[in-house]
Amino acid sequence: MRLLRPLMLLLVLTLGGCDYFAARTLEAGVSTETDVRKLMGHPEVIWAEEDGTRVLEYPRGPVGTETYMVTIGPDGKYRAMENVLTKERFAQIKPGMDRDAVRRMLGKPSEIQFFALSKEEVWSFRHIGEMSDQDMFNVHFDMGGVVRRLSVTRHPQFDNA
Repeated sequence: MRLLRPLMLLLVLTLGGCDYFAARTLEAGVSTETDVRKLMGHPEVIWAEEDGTRVLEYPRGPVGTETYMVTIGPDGKYRAMENVLTKERFAQIKPGMDRDAVRRMLGKPSEIQFFALSKEEVWSFRHIGEMSDQDMFNVHFDMGGVVRRLSVTRHPQFDNA
């Protein structure tokens, strides 16, 4: 276990370093989707918008604390990169939303758990919380895939710290 934590930290720093470099290197209106892929790799999902815009999803979990959505315009040019695992984005998640809407807004969850007794599925997103600790933003779905409630918990790794 002692060796595991430093290795996990190295992995997080390595992935985060690429994203930091990409954010500093990519130029809106100049860089292309090919440039983005060279710097950030293959996206988890590509979201197609009606206007021809494409949003490339780059989750850095399950160990990382960011998920980047990179916007590519209809012209194939880079427009913006945003970390969506923020309290502002979490505030947009509301009871009544479905799984697809949550996935589109937050990307791939760090963890998914099923709870038979409460009849819910919980998607958890690791992120940096208010006190610079790693927290989990949890979206609780009913069995129909509709958001029932939201919660925030401290990541179990930091409970004993």
